[in-house]
Amino acid sequence: MNDESCQLKAQVWTGCRTHGKIDDALAMNPETQSNSSDITPGFGGLRVVAFESRMAAEVATMIERRGGIAMVAPAMREVPLEDNHAALDFAERLLAGEFDAVIFMTGVGTRALFAAMETRHQRAALVAALAAITTVARGPKPIRVMRDLGVEPSIVVPEPNTWREVLGALAAKIALKGKRVAVQEYGVSNHELTAGLEARGARVAIVPVYRWTLPADRAPLRAALNAIAGCAADVAIFTSSNQVTNVIQLAEAEGIGDSVKRGFARMAVGSIGPVCSEQIRAYGLSVDFEPEHSKLGHLIKEAAAQATLILIAKRANADRIEAVSSPTLRRVPSSIPTRSPLADHPMMKACRREPTPYTPIWLMRQAGRYMPEYRRIREQHDFLEMCKRPELSAEVTITAVERLKVDAAIIFADILLPLIPMEVGLHFEKGDGPIIDRPIRTEADLDRIPDMDVAALGFVGNAIKLVHRALGGKTPLIGFAGAPFTLASYLIEGGSSRQYQATKTFMYTQPETWHRLMELLARFTADYLKMQIAAGADIVQIFDSWVGSLGPDDYRRFVLPHTASVIAAIPAEVPVMHFGTVTGNLLELMREAGGDVIGLDWRVNLADAWARLNYSVAVQGNLDPIALFADVAEIRNRARAILDQAGGRPGHIFNLGHGILPETPVDHAIALIDAVHEMSAR
Repeated sequence: MNDESCQLKAQVWTGCRTHGKIDDALAMNPETQSNSSDITPGFGGLRVVAFESRMAAEVATMIERRGGIAMVAPAMREVPLEDNHAALDFAERLLAGEFDAVIFMTGVGTRALFAAMETRHQRAALVAALAAITTVARGPKPIRVMRDLGVEPSIVVPEPNTWREVLGALAAKIALKGKRVAVQEYGVSNHELTAGLEARGARVAIVPVYRWTLPADRAPLRAALNAIAGCAADVAIFTSSNQVTNVIQLAEAEGIGDSVKRGFARMAVGSIGPVCSEQIRAYGLSVDFEPEHSKLGHLIKEAAAQATLILIAKRANADRIEAVSSPTLRRVPSSIPTRSPLADHPMMKACRREPTPYTPIWLMRQAGRYMPEYRRIREQHDFLEMCKRPELSAEVTITAVERLKVDAAIIFADILLPLIPMEVGLHFEKGDGPIIDRPIRTEADLDRIPDMDVAALGFVGNAIKLVHRALGGKTPLIGFAGAPFTLASYLIEGGSSRQYQATKTFMYTQPETWHRLMELLARFTADYLKMQIAAGADIVQIFDSWVGSLGPDDYRRFVLPHTASVIAAIPAEVPVMHFGTVTGNLLELMREAGGDVIGLDWRVNLADAWARLNYSVAVQGNLDPIALFADVAEIRNRARAILDQAGGRPGHIFNLGHGILPETPVDHAIALIDAVHEMSAR
């Protein structure tokens, strides 16, 4: 081994050296390890954290046999559902011949489902009913259980796999349009699989059989998290995507989320397979190794073989490793990421939850009808003309920044502009707002939508270029778009709505067409936002103004996968703000869909909402817009109350809980901005 390698090994443990045997492990010759053909390299005293529950004892034994110090910390437990009406209803429908296909996702779930069904029905009858339809087994565990029960699967999806392979295998076997498909759940719903099936015309029935929760005894898991946070662990092994979620969420609840993520960034992290790996990456963590075969023994063997070299490489570069806190789909940097000249602006730092000299503030609809400068222009031009003429859009955008002294500009536009290339007859009626002449109510309506090119909205990009140039690199510029659900609701309702009856009926009765529409809108919205970024937008905001009309189950099934796909498409270096109204019941799900900043309306207490989000994202808000009609003293009192709720924690962006109202006194808006800057100065 040359001197340079020895020096590197000596540096690896700077700041994280708490166990003598680790030095011996890292002193092993890497070339000798990797070239050995007779013996798999051992851990050599490395501390290995495993989150496995059902086979915890076996995992500990395998780690110790390979020279590791086992830290087994069960991160989940499976709890069978009591009085499982869904399983019994499935059995009745299965025996009545109401299903064309059944997907078995896990071995434990398959066995639990049969156990529930056999409380009322004979196994032979259930097996015969399954033999008459298409059955899908996802991997070896459900295959084994199915065969034990006397069911030979029609389709076998080999490991490694994700929901995409399951969907692809079934779609290759049968035409899904109009087919009735049951999916055995495994702890949590797979919304992407459900959406994919429905997008292909299948009618999906979810069959839950157990739920996942934290272990009853959480002391080992807490001890492991503290070890990870304190740089006292070296290798982490995940065998389930739900383990990942539970580990991160408990760490956040314990107040050590960031420390745990930094700890993981210095560890060798192993995953059992692609589904688990996707969830690890969703939290911004790296996956360093996966076994060739998705089996526990192979995972331990792979960990022992690779851990030492991985640690040398990672800890030598530890200063350049940063754990991302937002639990979103993994966003990747643009092809040639560059550091923005505004990277250290308080607005940009707040989006990253970094300390700022004061709390930044901007106002939704800050370039709007309450300003006399805007009204003078509006008297000469209609609304869409103002949006389509870059020089007018730029003028009202810049005027608001200069007059208010806010910490961000937001381009003057409208969330419904993407409906223009859809040729649905969008226009704005005075007093009635937006009107859609040709709403989408059927599959045929959707089929009439022409191919859309984001170049049709190039006027927005041109306006952004003008504003970007005028701001001179001093103030961040926000681009924005409507979220797929809100756009779809306008398209279906034909305008504004209170009950969203047409939208919800469309979702429930035409799920295939709904998902096709949402996929179309998601793709176009992502392209539209990326066009704005290319033109000079520093931040983007997604407005889901109407999504508060949904309950959590409908949001998960019909909205979350599509909103998540938009946010995942945005380059990682561009902050994404995700805002909705009346979403107090959806905040955790919105965080799951993605975004660096979650917008809060005035109907929630900011402190409570941020705690519910485990402080894992920045938050924006949330003064009631009506408060700006009070006197200045009351405005200051209310601003102070919200700042107190934020508690000086990095990651708060002050804003209204919705857009500024047309009759708002401009001086009161300025008084709010001055008060926030003054009272939050640090």
